[in-house]
Amino acid sequence: MAKKKKNKNNSPRRKRMNREKRLVSGARWLQSYTGNNVVRSYMKWYGQDAISAIIELRLLGVSISDERLDQAKQNCENRAKHRKMVKQKREKEWQELFSDDSDENFSFIAGYTSGGAPYGVTWEEMDDEPDC
Repeated sequence: MAKKKKNKNNSPRRKRMNREKRLVSGARWLQSYTGNNVVRSYMKWYGQDAISAIIELRLLGVSISDERLDQAKQNCENRAKHRKMVKQKREKEWQELFSDDSDENFSFIAGYTSGGAPYGVTWEEMDDEPDC
């Protein structure tokens, strides 16, 4: 008897579906849905973002206002701006940490050998020193 092939992807099948399969499955899901916020529940169940969920629910016949779609787009833009700002801040902090007199190996570069290799205090040596 042949061994059963193990699925390497541990996420549920419903979260790996393409739009066509989601629409077929979503029609059955809507029939049994009893909650208050259909967009949020659809997003969580199928692992979609708000814009895709609204578009797919409209294709399934659910009436969702244009204001809700506009709000979802605005939220997506705000989230992208926030991520970009956080990334820039993190990058700036990294640049300050590794200034001209340090790099990923040395916390302080005292100088360079005639061959061009840096020498100085390594990060490990800095961690080993006792605080006074």
